[in-house]
This record gives sequence, C-alpha cells and structure tokens, in this order.
Amino acid sequence: MSNNIEGRGVQIFLAFLAGAATGAVAALLTAPRTGKETRERLGTALRQAREKASRMPSALGEIYDRAAEAARGTFVKSLEKESPSPEVTHTSHTEH
Repeated sequence: MSNNIEGRGVQIFLAFLAGAATGAVAALLTAPRTGKETRERLGTALRQAREKASRMPSALGEIYDRAAEAARGTFVKSLEKESPSPEVTHTSHTEH
C-alpha cells in the first residue's frame, strides 16, 4: 500500500511540474518580446528549473523517510493493541 501512496504522490508532483512548465512556456511565447529576449528568458527559466529539479530527490527522500517512520509507528501501535496485556495469563489445560 505504501508503494501505491508513494507512486500517487510522485504522479501528482510530476503533473504539477508539467503544468507549471507548460504555463511558463506559454507565457514566454505569447509575451510581446523580441525573439532574442524570449530565448534569453527561456534559457534562464530552464536553468532555474534544472537547479530546482536537482534538489528534488533529496526533498522527496526526506518526505518518504517521514512517511515511512509514521507508518512504522502506526504498525507498532496496532500490534500493541492486538497483543494480550501483561495482566492476562494463559493457563494450560491438563488432562487428569
């Protein structure tokens, strides 16, 4: 299930990036600038996007680590609820 959740988060993030990139390109191409100015702005935007993208793996790793730790904590708590309490003693049945 965690792979399913992780995959869904990555899909949403990639869709967000694709939408942002598409919007940025559309804005650059429709702005009233010369071709040279547009190319310069596009180059700057691409460099900035590359820099941000290079930081994403570590950020996603941190998010994954926090989610994994929370899942482990929840799992341990669920096991503690299912295990018998210390006051309960099991008696063995012996035949006479």
